[in-house]
Amino acid sequence: MSDTKDTGGRKPLTTSRGSGTVKQKFSHGRSKQVEVVTKKKKRVVTPGGSGSGGGRGGKPSGASGGGKSGGDSKIAALAKKLGITEAELIARQKVLLQRKAQEEARKAETEKAEEAQARLRNEQEKKLQEVKEREEAEARRKAEEERRKVEEAEAKKREAEKARSGGGSSGGRGKPAARAEEPAAPPDPSALEAAGGRVKRGKGGGSRSDDRERSGGSRSRGGAERRRGKLTIATALGDDGDRQRSLASVRRARERERERRMGDGSDSGEKVSVEVTLPETITLQELAGRMKERVGDVVKFMMQQGEMMRGNDIIDADMAELIAAEFGHTVKRVAESDVEIGLEGEEDKDEDLKPRAPVVTIMGHVDHGKTSLLDAMRATDVVSGEAGGITQHIGAYQVADEAGNKITFIDTPGHAAFSSMRARGANITDIVILVVAADDGVMPQTIEAINHAKAAEVPMIVAVNKIDKPDAKPQKVLTELLQYDVQVEAMGGEVQAVEVSALEKMGLDTLSEAITLQAELLELKANPDRVADGTVVESQLDKGRGPVATVLVKRGMLQRGDIVVAGTQWGKVRALNNERGKQVPEAGPSVPVEVLGLDGAPEPGEPFYVVDSEARAREITEYRIRQKRQKAGKASVAARASLDQLMNKLKDGAIEAAELPLVVKADTQGSVEAIAQSVEKLSTEEVKANAIHGAVGGISESDVLLAQSSGAPIIAFNVRANKQARDLAEKEGVEIRYYSIIYNLIDDVKDAMSGLLAPEQRETFIGYAEILEVFNITRVGKVAGCRVTEGVVKRGCGVRLLRDDVVIHQGNLKTLKRFKDEVAEVSSGMECGMAFERYEDIREGDRIECFTVEEVERRLE
Repeated sequence: MSDTKDTGGRKPLTTSRGSGTVKQKFSHGRSKQVEVVTKKKKRVVTPGGSGSGGGRGGKPSGASGGGKSGGDSKIAALAKKLGITEAELIARQKVLLQRKAQEEARKAETEKAEEAQARLRNEQEKKLQEVKEREEAEARRKAEEERRKVEEAEAKKREAEKARSGGGSSGGRGKPAARAEEPAAPPDPSALEAAGGRVKRGKGGGSRSDDRERSGGSRSRGGAERRRGKLTIATALGDDGDRQRSLASVRRARERERERRMGDGSDSGEKVSVEVTLPETITLQELAGRMKERVGDVVKFMMQQGEMMRGNDIIDADMAELIAAEFGHTVKRVAESDVEIGLEGEEDKDEDLKPRAPVVTIMGHVDHGKTSLLDAMRATDVVSGEAGGITQHIGAYQVADEAGNKITFIDTPGHAAFSSMRARGANITDIVILVVAADDGVMPQTIEAINHAKAAEVPMIVAVNKIDKPDAKPQKVLTELLQYDVQVEAMGGEVQAVEVSALEKMGLDTLSEAITLQAELLELKANPDRVADGTVVESQLDKGRGPVATVLVKRGMLQRGDIVVAGTQWGKVRALNNERGKQVPEAGPSVPVEVLGLDGAPEPGEPFYVVDSEARAREITEYRIRQKRQKAGKASVAARASLDQLMNKLKDGAIEAAELPLVVKADTQGSVEAIAQSVEKLSTEEVKANAIHGAVGGISESDVLLAQSSGAPIIAFNVRANKQARDLAEKEGVEIRYYSIIYNLIDDVKDAMSGLLAPEQRETFIGYAEILEVFNITRVGKVAGCRVTEGVVKRGCGVRLLRDDVVIHQGNLKTLKRFKDEVAEVSSGMECGMAFERYEDIREGDRIECFTVEEVERRLE
């Protein structure tokens, strides 16, 4: 549109079909007219709508009579096509309509909630805008006050300068400096006009010289001419009457004033009290930072208290609390262990719990078929559809039977690891399957497995294996179990017993049904809709994938991207793999998975938790690493499992149990039995050797882990350890001793067991002394003046106090002096002074019996 002149005046805007015009004006003086046209919205006619030309429902007028029959025929044809009755089809359509209506209602509720949230956000934004406007108005008001004060100060300054300049002109030549500062007198404007000159007028109609006179002739930095700045359109049009100072200028002025006051020390602001969080130990520098005080002030205060300390010196929480109270702050005491508060999360509600799969551990004696039974159970997994053994690097896996019931199996390295998990309070096993060979019966490790299951308070299922052998006696096995308080259902008890054959795959379905029945009785449930936690079953360092941890989820849903803390290790989950090596997006309760992404391999049995941030995970792991270092400092890391160190620790009394654990590996089963029997024959009432594990073959990583968790050395007879086992043993501090002659092996074990024996104490009489007089000395107590009547008396020897030939006290000699000098011994016939340790009931005439005690090392014969 082109610009036009306003010749016809403004026409009113109407909603009629005609057109209207509106005039627009711009700030630069130009204007234009805009034509406004009202258009009628066209109606869009859709098929079946009211504008289709047919009836109300979009049907032709002649089709109203046959609509019902046509609909019935369509329903009948569709029902015949789907293979169902018309009533079923109508019912399905009703259900679909109901679901659609529910979905629409739910969508409407969601939209309503979103609208309410939007209104709430708008109200909050409006309140924030009002607060902001109030703050800006307050800032403008303060700026105006500051500007007014500055102008008043400048006016006073100009008046003072005028007064000084007036005094200087009346003083003649006596004050040349005042005349030098006085500006030249402006010419008379009337005279200039009479001479035909042009006089520049100011804003008020006067000349600029008059304006300068009105402004006091001052060209100071704060003057009006200096504040006017460069010429703009607003100033040219005369709209800059009273220009205000900018907020930035006001802020700079306030900052300069504040700095000036702080420099003069005249800041009279009140001291702000803060809440100081104090750990168990803290440095002075960190304490000053938390109190918002200068480090020099805190160090000065400590010097006033007589403590010469520096900023990096460490103080305890009590001292820090006194300092904070002296500076006027409040204190909140915390401990380092508080970082783990809330790590386990809240308890689950009953309505949030859902059924989960049982976790089963198979235990039993060596060579009773545990591994074979695991292989057979693995082959019954109808989901995988593949037969084969357990994957070696996975310690847990989940199978499903024909009925669809899922069962999670845990492949622990042995009962020692199982008890280690229980000792950490992270026992995740629900059911224990006790495997007993039908041809071998109950063996020592079977008894230990029973004790472990009872200590863990988990139900047992007895699996009598190898029933396919000719010499199998299942009934004899069940009878032997009665001696250890394991009563099966066939004999009136509550323990289920199943006869199986792992080799022939007999009875596996019955065993699965027994596990499912036991799980139903336990009513195993967990909450999957929460942050995940669980237990680390196994961990390793993989060359291609880095640290890999096999975990079993206890509660919640573990997903990729979660931040996991396990012991002293943490990381972000990069991938989750199941026991078949396939990646899964998430893992729920009782589901074992491999976790990739940790910064190290956590210890088996450690619980893991999902946290909300990397900072919290780093804080927790750093605390645990510090705790681990402190424990390692108290107990030497190197002295773990070697025979020599075991003897030294037992001599010092560091180990109370007089038992020597051993892990035995040999080339044949006969050698294993011979070694086990030989070390058992060395056992006495005071000390015994316990072969916690004995097997045929080379030393593997599981053997090293078992020895490390049990604190036992590994006895290798004509076998060797592979490279992985050697590296792990060196890392964990487990000693491996190799033997080829059984007598050398027995001699070393005998020496180690001799170190478990308490040393024999032998007492040797050295002399008698008689008390002549008792002296009571200040700060020392009672001192006996004695004469040695027989033998000698040595400093620090053992003494017995005899009164009427009855022993009334036995202890050690604290002081032995002669003529105020401390001496090592006093011979017969000489006098001396003696004092006892923590005993002062001595009298004249008492006799003192002196003796020495020797500890003689005992050895097994």
